[in-house]
Amino acid sequence: MRIAVMIKQVPASNEIFLDPVTHNIIRDGKKAVINPYDRFALELALQLKDEFSGEIHVYTMGILAASAILREALSLGADRAFLLSDRAFAGADTLATAYTLH
Repeated sequence: MRIAVMIKQVPASNEIFLDPVTHNIIRDGKKAVINPYDRFALELALQLKDEFSGEIHVYTMGILAASAILREALSLGADRAFLLSDRAFAGADTLATAYTLH
């Protein structure tokens, strides 16, 4: 069995600041973590892997720095990790991200 888990790099909850002009999250120099709900999905996948065997593939979309959460997922027990990264993805909203990962 292969289990695909999509994970997203997000700022740590105590590190969220908005740009006063664009109202976008300021990410530069801020600590990033795996989205807590994505971590729950990864933990469930790890439990399924333990019970039924198989492989866990984790995917994320973002800049090269997002590879840190992929390495973390691998250290937790994921078998393969994939980073989708391209300047064309910059500023992608939720719908565009979903289409890309689909």
